[in-house]
Amino acid sequence: MKKSIVGTLALGLGLGMGFGFALSSPALAQVKVGIGAPLTGPNAAIGDQFKHGAEQAIADLNEAGGILGEKIEISLGDDVSDPKQGVSVANKFAGEGVSFVIGHYNSGVSIPASETYEESGILQISPGSTNPVYTERGLWNTFRTCGRDDQQGAVAGAYLSKHFKDKNIAVIHDKTPYGKGLADETVKALEASGIKPVIYEGVNTGEKDYSALVSKLKAANVDAIYFGGLYTEAGLISRQARDQGLTAPLMSGDGIASYEYAAIAGPGAAGTLMTFSPDPRKNPAAKDVVEKFKAKNYDPETYTLYSYAAVQVLAQAAEAAQSLEPEKVAETIRSGKTFNTVIGELSFDEKGDVTRPDYVVYEWRAAPDGTVGYTGNEIE
Repeated sequence: MKKSIVGTLALGLGLGMGFGFALSSPALAQVKVGIGAPLTGPNAAIGDQFKHGAEQAIADLNEAGGILGEKIEISLGDDVSDPKQGVSVANKFAGEGVSFVIGHYNSGVSIPASETYEESGILQISPGSTNPVYTERGLWNTFRTCGRDDQQGAVAGAYLSKHFKDKNIAVIHDKTPYGKGLADETVKALEASGIKPVIYEGVNTGEKDYSALVSKLKAANVDAIYFGGLYTEAGLISRQARDQGLTAPLMSGDGIASYEYAAIAGPGAAGTLMTFSPDPRKNPAAKDVVEKFKAKNYDPETYTLYSYAAVQVLAQAAEAAQSLEPEKVAETIRSGKTFNTVIGELSFDEKGDVTRPDYVVYEWRAAPDGTVGYTGNEIE
């Protein structure tokens, strides 16, 4: 049985970037928003971004008066990047009366958790789950503020085809829905250009020793390594490749878009190629929010602003729908309405995907102080 949350929302997020509200009737239910993310475990750095982004957006909203005079209540759920734990978090949120969820990060978590959310009448907006399956199943409740792997893989494949034509390219993935899905989309783009990877294989998440893999890559004389996965494994592979004298650049996707990647990879991070969206911190619409984060000594990198934007979409859609009922809010998000967010104007198709795929290629480079990063290093 699906729950129904009755209420009327007049929540102003459509004018400029400010948070405002207008009273129309007494609140009948407190608004509960869950933040589901890997708050601990190997991807905790990304989970921290999700948490900071959504919490700041909700704090700004509450400061402006909340919803019909009611403050938004936050519930945190730590999925540890584990699908089973993600479902447990989803059940926890359902039991707590959560109506809307910002999360999850890993596609392998979002996909099963979203089914529990659908059964419980909960609307989910993911700032970072990019596997196409997440929005391809016809569920009413699944949305994302990020792009998709078929878009990202096409950009990666086009870059590799252009710059490594007639070269040996290896494709490695971490066997997860995200990592394998992204690798497969990249292979699809490569093969469309007449390029067949010399190596295609998976590794297990959590592994620490990739010396056998590196030896295999060296034996195949690879000129470039594409990795579908997250920053922990990518960093270890990059570091160990350099330690064994393999200088072929590693290319990956948004799963390594954290400075934790450089911390793990060490000097081997320099030269890494990465697909991600244009840096959201540079968007003029984000200026005030970015300054607010920096005043707290927090750099809102990668998914922080995507999480903030997810809350903005939720609030603006609820305002337009004049309802707190998740299914009515979902209908409004899919209506083609444009939402003003810190990552720019967003609109969604009927599947729940953003209509503006915007991936570019970055190169991680060493700064004069020796630190390695990708900020400002868009190359194509």
